[in-house]
Amino acid sequence: MHIAFVTVTILGAVFNGAAAVTYLIGHEYPKAQADMKGIPRKYVPVLGVLLAAGAVGLVSGPVVPLLGTLAAAGLVLYFVGAIIAHLRVGSRDIVGGIVFLATAVAALTLGLADHGPW
Repeated sequence: MHIAFVTVTILGAVFNGAAAVTYLIGHEYPKAQADMKGIPRKYVPVLGVLLAAGAVGLVSGPVVPLLGTLAAAGLVLYFVGAIIAHLRVGSRDIVGGIVFLATAVAALTLGLADHGPW
């Protein structure tokens, strides 16, 4: 169980870390997504910081389980919100969000199974 937890946690951290970089360097894709959803562009870096915090929290999860649990739970909420934002504007391009959400749910579930909430 521990190997699965660490593997999924690292995978989730890589996914979210890469996404955070695209948000924080000013790449056009996150800006276009924000425009499509009606979110002001000034919030794109904030979303990037949330993704980065989630990635760092996931990586620290095996050492500080509570932090990993909180990071995974925060990422679950983030991606539920992202999927809702897509659906709200009629976008059906949610496969990426579902993959990220599934990774966060798996990290949360495996972390809770591995070490409990604390």
